[in-house]
Amino acid sequence: MADFGFNEHHQNEIINYMRFARSKRLLRVKTIDSCFEELKDSRLVEETFTVDEVREMLDGLQMVVRGEVEMELINTAHTNVLLLRQLFSQAEKFYLRLQSDVSELENRELLEQVAEFEKTDFTSANKMNQEASKPKLAPLNEGGVSELLNKEIVRLQEENDKLKSRLRTLESQAMSALDEKTKAERALKDLQRTQGEQQLCSQMKEISSLEDTVAALKEGYERSLSANAASQKDLQENLVTAKHDLLRVQEQLALAEKELEKKFQQTAAYRNMKEILTKKNEQIKEIRKRLQK
Repeated sequence: MADFGFNEHHQNEIINYMRFARSKRLLRVKTIDSCFEELKDSRLVEETFTVDEVREMLDGLQMVVRGEVEMELINTAHTNVLLLRQLFSQAEKFYLRLQSDVSELENRELLEQVAEFEKTDFTSANKMNQEASKPKLAPLNEGGVSELLNKEIVRLQEENDKLKSRLRTLESQAMSALDEKTKAERALKDLQRTQGEQQLCSQMKEISSLEDTVAALKEGYERSLSANAASQKDLQENLVTAKHDLLRVQEQLALAEKELEKKFQQTAAYRNMKEILTKKNEQIKEIRKRLQK
């Protein structure tokens, strides 16, 4: 029994197609035979013919036979196209890409194998008694293709799970970096607020002390004014001097506040906080770039 490398189901499909092709071929051969019989019955009624008459009969027969043969060849080509269309259509349902090698169609060795197959297996009684249903390819349930498809699906699912896990990790890192940035900003604000409150408290104490001094001077001035009018001028001068001192002290306090703020910005704690914020901002930018990729 000839073997073309197919399983039993596919071999039966080949036999069905060859049976169909053979029936079409025999029908066309009978048609050509009828052309010759018709010529014999209609034209060969005389015993002798001239050369022109013979040439006319042969030309007419040639046209008829040529038309029949050409029609059969065209029909065979169109039939093969329809068969290929069925194969490709069923292959696409399973996401397969079939390829054909046209050069193999003229391989004499393979053609001889097909002829031998037709003489032996195709003409056997066992094959002739098989079910002559309409040819239709069954779904590819063979282990090879299904196994490859299943493996590819499993691989894609595993790759998808890995990407999801990596995305969750990146999101977690991004959230952690944002939390650290928020904590650092809050700590910096608390430090600035604490330093500002301490500086303000110190300034308020100095101002309160100066106000107490001014109030005491004013009280002493008023008391001295009522007790000794002669020292009124001196007391007024002392009051003016005290006011000038108060303004000068307030100006010095303002300068000291600015100087203190400048020194605070130059402290190691402030620089460390600023470096932490800068690093966190760079980490967040890098994570965002990775997420976009």
